[in-house]
Amino acid sequence: MQFPEYRPRRMRRNDGLRRMIRETTLTPDNLICPIFVCPGKDQRRPISSLPGQAQLSVDQAVLEAKECQALGIPGVILFGVPDESRKDSVGSEAWNGEGQVQQATRAIKRACPEMVVITDSCFDEFTTHGHCGVVLPEGGWTDVDNDATLENLGRVVVSQAKAGADLVAPSGMIDGFVSVCRDALDEAGFEHVGILAYSAKYASCFYGPFRAAAGTNSNFGHRKSYQMDPANSHEAVREATLDCDEGADLLMVKPALSYLDIIARLREETDLPIAAYNVSGEYAMLKAAAEKGWLDYDRAMMEVLISIRRAGADIILTYHAKDAARLLRKQWEPKK
Repeated sequence: MQFPEYRPRRMRRNDGLRRMIRETTLTPDNLICPIFVCPGKDQRRPISSLPGQAQLSVDQAVLEAKECQALGIPGVILFGVPDESRKDSVGSEAWNGEGQVQQATRAIKRACPEMVVITDSCFDEFTTHGHCGVVLPEGGWTDVDNDATLENLGRVVVSQAKAGADLVAPSGMIDGFVSVCRDALDEAGFEHVGILAYSAKYASCFYGPFRAAAGTNSNFGHRKSYQMDPANSHEAVREATLDCDEGADLLMVKPALSYLDIIARLREETDLPIAAYNVSGEYAMLKAAAEKGWLDYDRAMMEVLISIRRAGADIILTYHAKDAARLLRKQWEPKK
């Protein structure tokens, strides 16, 4: 069909027509809310690099989870922010059964049994050096010891599963990490606990605000030997295929906005659910521009989230989760 017989604008003429043929939808069911868990009680420590976000003590994390549940958000992902005194060279606090993540998991599952609790299973929040595992000197610079890190990773996911995690999320991009997690969980009797694999996690500058919030800035070296080169696409497919074969239940692409092509490509390559992490730098940029009056925050937020869904993501981890859920609820409330 060609103009004038076919006029695409006919189907854009009013809101009802546009809604009838809308190809991509977004609901609170697609959203996961990140929570930073810190020590103490009745603590809400604002995060300057992430306006509107805060480090929360366990009791406040429970209130946050309840608010998410009331908004229709089905899950949260927990990141531990321990005291500096609890950090060591291998991140052993990550598998402490009384650590922040484990305490918050138990408390949230007691208060909100239907809430899906995902636990971040990385080491960078818990190591003195800020890297994602055991480090060793190699060739004049510092690298992560892959296999030594795997041994500890099994301890972390079992500890989190014992606390009640529904999904564990190993995020260090360590070779063999999904297989080790699956074996450790199964051997400990946690066959029912799923794995959200950070399958395509790029060595991105967009993590800056998160690292400030979680205290994970590495004090030497870099992460380019374990996180992926932003220039690579085929490698993402290879990584995702490995994770599928090793037993992943969901695959993650991180960051989201600069990697929509990767989300779309993995959507074509696999039928596993795909998650995308709309990361801290993406959130902070939008917040900063809105604060300057350069764009409409609500419209920009929804456009960003819809674009991630359109690329093929089933689930979006985002600091916008509560704002988006409120806006979606408002849009669909019956007019009085």
